[in-house]
Amino acid sequence: MKYKITVDKVEKSKVDQLDFNNIPLGTTFTDHMFICDYDNGEWVDARVVPMGLIPTHPAAMALHYGQAIFEGMKAYKDTDGTPMLFRPEQNAKRLNESATRMGMPELPEEIFVEGLKKLISIDHNWIPPTEGSALYLRPFMYADEAFIGMRAATHYKFIIMASPAQALYSKRIKLWAEKQYIRAAHGGTGEAKAAGNYAAAVLPTELAKAKGYDQVLWLDAAEHKYIQEVGTMNIFFKINGEFITPNLDGSVLHGITRASVIDMLRSMNFKVTERKITIDEIKEASENGSLEEAFGTGTAVGIAYIQEIGLEGETIHVSDESPVGLEVNDTLNAIKTGQLEDKFGWMTKVDKE
Repeated sequence: MKYKITVDKVEKSKVDQLDFNNIPLGTTFTDHMFICDYDNGEWVDARVVPMGLIPTHPAAMALHYGQAIFEGMKAYKDTDGTPMLFRPEQNAKRLNESATRMGMPELPEEIFVEGLKKLISIDHNWIPPTEGSALYLRPFMYADEAFIGMRAATHYKFIIMASPAQALYSKRIKLWAEKQYIRAAHGGTGEAKAAGNYAAAVLPTELAKAKGYDQVLWLDAAEHKYIQEVGTMNIFFKINGEFITPNLDGSVLHGITRASVIDMLRSMNFKVTERKITIDEIKEASENGSLEEAFGTGTAVGIAYIQEIGLEGETIHVSDESPVGLEVNDTLNAIKTGQLEDKFGWMTKVDKE
């Protein structure tokens, strides 16, 4: 390996303090984190260190100009207890696509993948054993150069931290079709996993929840009629036996679960079409009975089954059941945990320390 990773382990793990049957969302972290610095045009000092605070100058450019990106992924254990990663090279690729769009340096895939493996090899005991749970991994990069001025930073940090997580949605979800606020516009940062994208989504998501909905169904910026994404998920509709998902038009995130579900659905002999789709088309399909099911896809949620969509005083009923979505979810989970053969070559094994 070109990039040597140094390791500083904690004296005693805190994993024994965790109740794996009751994991608080997003507030519990493993013993260690992986860090690598970008300085003088190169990535240096790759290391695993105890989880802790990071000294940050008040003038760190990410705090002022938003050069911050991240990825989301999970680690699982197969039937033999071996830690497994789902398509990590795709996350490395997407991180670099985000970095390019945000004027940040690319990170060598070797650092990304080997950093993940090293962290998981040490903290593998934090992977929850319960079905539907996993070790959520958050690789992220931000500009930590102390400088007040509008330009690309020259110093960055890449960090991977990990947090055990339970299944996010246990019930069918309701969506609010948002026509005032937008997620992304053509030429913007919709394709990138930029931190600012999610900051802009906070208010409309809270407003949707106040109306009794679980997430926002994002529509296009220009006409507010073309469907883009669901909260932090991509979306699929089954109409007359065909699955339709919004095409990647520059405003839609290149979901890794999305791409995997497309491959899986086609392997199940379903027709999958990537194209523009309007909210009116979904409304019409619901009314004439051709809308059979819909679900969201993403790392955090896996597959989230959609019950209905709220739209300016009316409700679009989607479905009460999602038989194909359920089969896809079960199959994905079985592949990730080694209960089913990985015919797609998606899984990467991690050696335990």
